Amino acid sequence: EVQLVESGGGQVQPGGSLRLSCVASGFDFRDSVMGWVRQDRGKDLEWVTNIYKDGRAFYASFVQGRFTVSRDNAKNMVFLQMNNLQPADTAVYFCSTILRPGDERRGQGTQVTVSS
Repeated sequence: EVQLVESGGGQVQPGGSLRLSCVASGFDFRDSVMGWVRQDRGKDLEWVTNIYKDGRAFYASFVQGRFTVSRDNAKNMVFLQMNNLQPADTAVYFCSTILRPGDERRGQGTQVTVSS
């Protein structure tokens, strides 16, 4: 069974930082593209970043150098370091992977709230 379990969300003030973690199981993590997507209440799901098995990473334009994705293939984990968080970053953040075309899996999500 594919499982993705996120943690690390919380509430921070504008300009603050959070580090999200995701533990994966039930599929070949080392050979998989991992990513993060987010969804704020009432809005569409929004892609944030992908990281490939060789460590190459790509980011949405709104990240603007503030977020860094990384992975630990030995532990089946992917991380998202988020700095200089702004209210617009408030959302539920989901760890994701695409097992095959048309088969995307996500975890239950972790809430990130940025407010003063």
